Amino acid sequence: MAAESKDMTDEIQNEEINEAAGTEAAAEAEASVAVAEKKPAAAKATVGKLSAHALMQAFEAEQIAKNPKDLPDIYVGDTVRVGVRITEGNKERIQPYEGVVIAKRHGGLNETITVRRIFQGIGVERVFMIHSPQVASIKVERRGKVRRAKLFYLRDRVGKATRVKQRFDR
Repeated sequence: MAAESKDMTDEIQNEEINEAAGTEAAAEAEASVAVAEKKPAAAKATVGKLSAHALMQAFEAEQIAKNPKDLPDIYVGDTVRVGVRITEGNKERIQPYEGVVIAKRHGGLNETITVRRIFQGIGVERVFMIHSPQVASIKVERRGKVRRAKLFYLRDRVGKATRVKQRFDR
């Protein structure tokens, strides 16, 4: 009986030690993440242990800082003119593509916009990665006043029904 109670107290003490070690490891991990988050955006990630998320954020911030584009604030419903680089043989030219932004996806380095326009009576949509080298410039022609995050309902409309009201406050 006495031996059993001694074994149980040893097990309880071992569990307490393991829990304490676990909380110390968790505190160290939180400290390394906190150090990673306090770094400036363009600094290189050279800290020993970083979480995968913090490492990805540091890399994306570094890439965006390396290739700065002066992009305007783009919202769904805006009419934008995207300058697309087109290579023909050994020549390169910039072709404008103008349409309404019907969707925005992702964020950071992977941010994309879907632009819809009507060409010869047929709706054409293109997806542009904003930070891609193929995108030379983006200019907002007019702001749109919409109440949805995605304007996929414009696909079913024709003619004047596809118009988006203009917004003047942004």
